[in-house]
This record gives sequence, C-alpha cells and structure tokens, in this order.
Amino acid sequence: MQYHQKIDRELRAEITRRWPDIFRVQRLKRLKLAIKDRLESHTKAPLRRPLRLNKI
Repeated sequence: MQYHQKIDRELRAEITRRWPDIFRVQRLKRLKLAIKDRLESHTKAPLRRPLRLNKI
C-alpha cells in the first residue's frame, strides 16, 4: 500500500511540472495500475457458491 502511495505522489509531481515527461507519466501510470491489481487480488476472498435449499 505504501508503494502505491509513493508512486501516486511521484505521478502527481511529474504531472504538475512545467514540462512533464510523458513517457515517465505513462510508466508510472502502468506501474500504479499493476500495483492496484496485485493489491486487489490479495484482498479478494474466494467466491462461494450460493446456498441452495431443497424444497420439501
């Protein structure tokens, strides 16, 4: 989570520069998305099948 926040700060700093490096911005955005995806995959609980009740 801290690494994701660090990348976000770097991205914002680069964007606010007078002449931002578009290649660095793209690289930081891709890295941030990859980290976000990895965090989501670690936090998701396994999907369970819905409970089926038998009719009597």
